[in-house]
Amino acid sequence: MKDEIKKACEVMQQGGVILYPTDTVWGIGCDATNEEAVKRVYEIKRRTDSKAMLVLVDNPVKVSFYVREVPNVAWDLIDLTDRPLTIVYDGAKNLAPNLTGEDGSIGIRVTAEEFSKQLCFRFRKPIVSTSANISGEPAPARFCEISEEIKQAVDYVVNYRRQEQGRPTPSSIIRLGAHGEVAIIRK
Repeated sequence: MKDEIKKACEVMQQGGVILYPTDTVWGIGCDATNEEAVKRVYEIKRRTDSKAMLVLVDNPVKVSFYVREVPNVAWDLIDLTDRPLTIVYDGAKNLAPNLTGEDGSIGIRVTAEEFSKQLCFRFRKPIVSTSANISGEPAPARFCEISEEIKQAVDYVVNYRRQEQGRPTPSSIIRLGAHGEVAIIRK
């Protein structure tokens, strides 16, 4: 695992795009602060950049590096969740401008899964995490379901966890307003 993390970090530091296992489904990822790398992810997915993508971080403390003002309820939600939870915040900062929503929002998930957590920790920046599919097609739950087109389009495919046969599910998604209003986007 250590060598895979090292190689993935090297690729992202050079502006490359990776295919990697996350705490939910396999993801296409890159340096979330690199506008050109983010652009490539949109191109690979054939997705318009008006549809924001989420980012992974390894520690709740890092959320405040990328959001102007984190509502207090966010800390409780992060602490209490027992499954992957993506929170959409207003006021994104320090991220590639083409990564955020048209309204300046960003989805952030604090990952607890070993590989993606270590990857975020070692990379020291947030990592884009979007499902490994062409936009509009079903998100593959396992590595064996990822299309060859996606595998060929990225710069590095992580070798870790390729053989898993479980059926991971996407994260829950909620949106938090500036005053702590909660809207459930996906359960």
